[in-house]
Amino acid sequence: MEDVPVPQPRPNEVLVAVRANGLCGSDIHFYEDGKLGPFRVDRPYIPGHEACGVVTRAAADGSGPREGGRVSIEPGVPCRRCPLCKSGRYNLCRDVVFMSAPPVNGTFAEYAAVASDFAHPLPDTMDDETGAFVEPLAVAVQACSRSGLSAGATAVVIGAGPIGLVTMLAAAAFGAARLIAVDVMDHRLALASRLCGAATVNPRTSEAERAVSDLTGGLGAPWVFDASGSAAGASLAPRLASRGGVVTLIGWPEKESFPFPVEQVIDKELDVRGVNRYANAYPRSIALLAAGRIDLKPLISHRFPFRETREAFAFASAHRGETVKVMILG
Repeated sequence: MEDVPVPQPRPNEVLVAVRANGLCGSDIHFYEDGKLGPFRVDRPYIPGHEACGVVTRAAADGSGPREGGRVSIEPGVPCRRCPLCKSGRYNLCRDVVFMSAPPVNGTFAEYAAVASDFAHPLPDTMDDETGAFVEPLAVAVQACSRSGLSAGATAVVIGAGPIGLVTMLAAAAFGAARLIAVDVMDHRLALASRLCGAATVNPRTSEAERAVSDLTGGLGAPWVFDASGSAAGASLAPRLASRGGVVTLIGWPEKESFPFPVEQVIDKELDVRGVNRYANAYPRSIALLAAGRIDLKPLISHRFPFRETREAFAFASAHRGETVKVMILG
C-alpha cells in the first residue's frame, strides 16, 4: 500500500470514490504469475476492475452522472470511432483501454477517474457489494447473448467458480429450464445446486461425457459454456454438446494453444463462439439485479476492509478452493 496522487479526470470523466471491489481471478493471475493471456506485468500498477462507488466530481463537460450519484464502473473504454465501436461491438475495439490490464491502473484505490458514459447509475435499492458484482454479471450476460440461449433450454456450464456461477444465474434469468454444472470441487458444485438447482458432475469421480449424456437422454446439451479458464475445460466443451449445439468459451485458458476436438465440432456441426468481456451488457445486468431476477450475494464468501487489500490477495491466492468471491470494502 502506498500513497498516490488523486487522479485528475479529463473533461469527459467523473471522479469516483471507490466503495467496493470484487477480487477477480485475473487479479490473482497477475498477482501470482505476472501475466494472463496476452497481458504482462512489466512495471508497478494498480489492479482491480470490479468496482462501484460514489461520484465526487462530475464531468466538466456536463455529461454523465451527477455528483453524489452511486455508480458501477465499466472498466473497458473504447475509442468510440472505429467500425467495431459504431456497430455496437465496442469490446472488440483495438484501442480499448481496460482498467487493471497492465499497465493501466485499476480500482484498488480510494479514487478512480472514469469515463462519464461508463459510470452506470445504480438504483438506491442496490447495495455496494452488488454494484461491484455488476462487472462479472456483465460477462455472463454477454455470454448468454452471444450463445443465443433460448427459453426452456438445457445448458451445461463447465467451471463453477464466480464466472461459472453467475453464468448459471444469468442463463436461468434468460429462461434456461435445466442447468448442469461441471467442476472438480464438490463444494462449488453444491453451491451451484443450491443457487441454481443445477444437476452436478465431478469429472474426478465420474466420466463427464457419459454423465452429461445420461442427464440429457443421450443427446448432449444444446448449449455448453466453458467458464473454467482451463485448457481441459475448453477441450471438454464440444464433447458435452449435442449435435447442432453451441459452445461458448468464456474463460482464458492457462495456455495459448492446446489439443481441441475439431472432429467433434465438424461432425456435430457445432457453433463455437468466444466471449471477450462485454458490450452494452451493464444496463441489462443492473436491470436484472434491480428487478430481483438475480441475487449475487450468496456468492460472496469472504470480505476484507480496503486497508487489508494485500491480505485479501494473499488469502485468495492461498485458499482458491475455499473462496468464491472475495469482496474488498471501503
